[in-house]
Amino acid sequence: MRKNNRKLDQARKLTILPNYQKNSIGSVLINFEDTRVICSTNISRNVPRWLLNENRGWVTAEYSMLPNSSEDRISRDRGGRISGRTQEIQRLIGRSLRQAINLDLIPGILITVDCDVLNADGGTRTASITGSFIATYMALKNYYNSSPKKFIKNQIAAISVGKVNKELLLDLDYSEDSIADFDMNLVLNEKLEIVEIQGTSEDELLSFDEMKKLSDLGTKGIKQILEEQNKILQEIDSN
Repeated sequence: MRKNNRKLDQARKLTILPNYQKNSIGSVLINFEDTRVICSTNISRNVPRWLLNENRGWVTAEYSMLPNSSEDRISRDRGGRISGRTQEIQRLIGRSLRQAINLDLIPGILITVDCDVLNADGGTRTASITGSFIATYMALKNYYNSSPKKFIKNQIAAISVGKVNKELLLDLDYSEDSIADFDMNLVLNEKLEIVEIQGTSEDELLSFDEMKKLSDLGTKGIKQILEEQNKILQEIDSN
């Protein structure tokens, strides 16, 4: 039995609170039930040095779990030293967002997204990607004082799927992710095209038939997330 009596193909309840940080040009608090992440976007003209002679912008991301976001206290990254897990997640978020934004239309612009996990119960990286897209959309509108749609290449959202105790599940929480035989993070655009897939067998191997079923599960979940994203995007466009 899943927590809150969720069905195998049922995602957790999603809530998105825009303008969460007063001093941010674009921010959201995104909750997948007990997983809560603040996504905040900054826009500057401090592009990396290697981009100075290129006529395009850049998008990068930073990710952090706050010390008491999990049961065991997590030490802060200090002195420029970050864990391999943190580096991997930051790169995943950055790659996904660079597929979302048309970098040729923001020359000289650096977009930096900070994802800070307030509470971790599985799926923090997929929540970060989903929330970061909204925060960045909002930031582009506020920075350029016009519709951000022209800068958007792909609307993106993400969710996890996995095989746990021989069952195929949508949107794993920590109790499921920590014992999964196979888990996968899926990032899609609004056309349900693949932006990125990350999948790993921890114990039992996965068949291609099961892989197809997991992909279908993830696609179903992302369709629902896109609908919730669109409600917020419409609010942003109307303000």
